[in-house]
Amino acid sequence: MKEKKLKFVIYCLFLISISVKPVYSIPMYSPDWGFYLDLPEDYEYYDGNGIDRYSFGNEIGANFDILIYHEGSGRNNQSTEEIIANVYNQLNNVGSVSFFNYMGREAWIMELSFYLSDSSGRPVINTGWALFMELDGNPGRTPPFIALLAYSPYEDTEFLFLHLSALDSFSPSEKERLSPGPITEFSYPRDIPVLLPVFNMDLFVLFYTEDAEAAQAVIDREFRVLSLYADSFYWREAWQRFYRAIFRDSYERLLNVSGEISRHYSVSLTRAGNNRDYAEYILSWVQTFNYERDFLGSDFINLVTAATEGRGDCDSRALLWAVILNHAEIPSGIMVSRYYSHAMGLAELPGTGARFDIAGYSYLVAETTARVGLGLIAESMSDPEYWVGVLF
Repeated sequence: MKEKKLKFVIYCLFLISISVKPVYSIPMYSPDWGFYLDLPEDYEYYDGNGIDRYSFGNEIGANFDILIYHEGSGRNNQSTEEIIANVYNQLNNVGSVSFFNYMGREAWIMELSFYLSDSSGRPVINTGWALFMELDGNPGRTPPFIALLAYSPYEDTEFLFLHLSALDSFSPSEKERLSPGPITEFSYPRDIPVLLPVFNMDLFVLFYTEDAEAAQAVIDREFRVLSLYADSFYWREAWQRFYRAIFRDSYERLLNVSGEISRHYSVSLTRAGNNRDYAEYILSWVQTFNYERDFLGSDFINLVTAATEGRGDCDSRALLWAVILNHAEIPSGIMVSRYYSHAMGLAELPGTGARFDIAGYSYLVAETTARVGLGLIAESMSDPEYWVGVLF
């Protein structure tokens, strides 16, 4: 009786709506060319013509250039191979070039190693990576071709993570925004299918052999980038970008999991369910996971491993919950707090419970590490000033 009373005191039901401190960090979108890009927070535009040439950089020396070749700008009579060769020769580059297929698109990745003059005119070697890919164009016309160059005058490991993260944030169109990024697909191609069990359910689901390893590699890379902004003015935006990158990489990997769980839920129902019932069902499932943390690394179990092995910390569970609900077309996100060292799920659902308002929408809270119902939050963690909302 004592234990039950204590749990009731700790997990209060807040019927009022409180707002998370507004923080907005969203990927860039080009209405002219249709691509998306989610650069690290401190990259600023500093040069270009606003049409087909753009240059970004940050204070520590990372650079990111965008070059678009289209009809009227030299693309008319040039093949993709010729454009890549011209870029290579103009830079006097000595790095290697590799071809790969990205979501049905021909793509190339180039290792960069070339000289640029510094402010004193002294030649300085720059290193990094470049990505080349065709964009969508109008039928009957030569499609535009994009070159993305990420480089810096330093061969530092942290710059390598920044460059790869920036390039991997590129989506050539809307339809790739919820697929693993091009750098990850190049490094971990999905070509060998495998059946894996879903934790605590009598289900086996199709994955690819490298899904878990690829997903963890993205997390570890993005954690290194996030760590660069730990004491920065942009730390909130950096957190949002960190979880956006994981959500994007995991969304398509978990498509079959979400579909099978949804079918399993529908078959097991003895009555008509609704979105809130389904959210409660998924919440109860992730609450059975084994609590696991890794204080030496990113402290985040990838979502493929979380779903198949049933283990993870609060943010792994909250993000997995949000991915599955988004597959079910239930708008969902997460809220994270470095003050409370905690994360919870958010979903746009009807009914009573603690709610957090973000960007004009009211989201119900989901605690994923304690066996409590949807909309319950610990009173000791209810101050909205200490939470950052992340929407997808």
